[in-house]
Amino acid sequence: MAQFTYKARRRSGEVVTGVLEVADRPAALMQIERLGLFPIAVEIPRGAAAVAAAAAAAADRPAVTGKSLSALLPPALRQYFNRQRKPKMQELATFTNQLANLIKSGMPLTVALNSMTHLETKGIPAEVSRQLKQDVMEGKGLSEAMGKQPVIFSNLYINMVKAGEQSGALVDVLRRMGNHFERFSQVQSKFKSAMIYPVFVCCVGIAISIFFMTVMLPSFMQLFQGMHVQLPLATRILIGLNSFFQRWWWVMLLIIVTVAVVFNRFRATEAGKTKIDQWKLSAPIFGKVMRLHIFGQFCRTLATLLQNGVPVLQSMEITEQIIDNRIIKEAIAKTRQQVTDGKTIAEPLARSKVFPQLMVDLVKIGEETGDVPGSLGNLAETYEGELDIALRVMTNMIEPVIICVMACGVGFLLVGVLSALFAITSSINVR
Repeated sequence: MAQFTYKARRRSGEVVTGVLEVADRPAALMQIERLGLFPIAVEIPRGAAAVAAAAAAAADRPAVTGKSLSALLPPALRQYFNRQRKPKMQELATFTNQLANLIKSGMPLTVALNSMTHLETKGIPAEVSRQLKQDVMEGKGLSEAMGKQPVIFSNLYINMVKAGEQSGALVDVLRRMGNHFERFSQVQSKFKSAMIYPVFVCCVGIAISIFFMTVMLPSFMQLFQGMHVQLPLATRILIGLNSFFQRWWWVMLLIIVTVAVVFNRFRATEAGKTKIDQWKLSAPIFGKVMRLHIFGQFCRTLATLLQNGVPVLQSMEITEQIIDNRIIKEAIAKTRQQVTDGKTIAEPLARSKVFPQLMVDLVKIGEETGDVPGSLGNLAETYEGELDIALRVMTNMIEPVIICVMACGVGFLLVGVLSALFAITSSINVR
């Protein structure tokens, strides 16, 4: 245990000093907060500081001399591996719900943030909560402190917290945000799960074909060449394909690389990004799933922002920033430009020719009844329900198509080999 001298301020503004005997400086800060004080300075006496420094140096001295593995990497790679990762939706939901529960239990904000440094929150390091606590202790608002960490907290998150601080309903706002992130995480999980099986079948079919063409077929070709028999057409096609790929594989690789480079350059241009996003919305089967996902995201985000007191124009701007598709993003931008406080948003949505009529009608009804967030929330639930159905339909349609294509490919390989074996067997019997 070490002694710490502290200077703190009471809620009335009076400055007090004292001495605490605790294990370390974080424990001293926690003890001061439990006393209902706001710490200004916490220091260890000079004599004790020398002893503590020596002990810390001995504890931190590495048992094995030499550079660590990370120190051997180039600076660019070291920076890449040590970069701050953007958290997933489920990780943000867990962090937000934990913080809301701590504040609701009666903890002051600084004490709750200090407790968050000890809770296991995957994807959000404890240093984030520690820095938030430090900024709040220095007099900053929670939203202002979160604004200093844009990788972790988006504009949506920061503005929602700011609205909660201004309205005095921070706990309710955090709970709504936690539910918001939970819903989006579930939608993303359903979308990814729907694509796992088709992708797995494709990979297995391609692997079987490559193995057959590179390992098994050459062995059969040696057997066929020893027999002076007219091979069936399917076998001759297989042998021709195998010879072509063995001789011109570098040309095929060059074509693939060229197509990939050209596509990436096209995708990097503004016109290319717009064209690709337009194709995503109009593609058969997949396009409907993408539209439902984006419309649900738009309605859910805008409803959450408006419900928590964020102004309409600011809510539209934040929603525009989190939508990935450029076609929808441009439509939201045009709608925002045509909307001013006190006027409706249904008409600009209808003029964009992008948003469905159902959305326009329900938003208009919400404006007439004075409950736009409620209408948008109902729309979000409708689109999320339709998205579940569309994902099942897409999966049910893709799976048999992929299985049939893979079966035809593998079946053609087997027919090519077996028909040749039958031809050889028949020629032997004739002889």
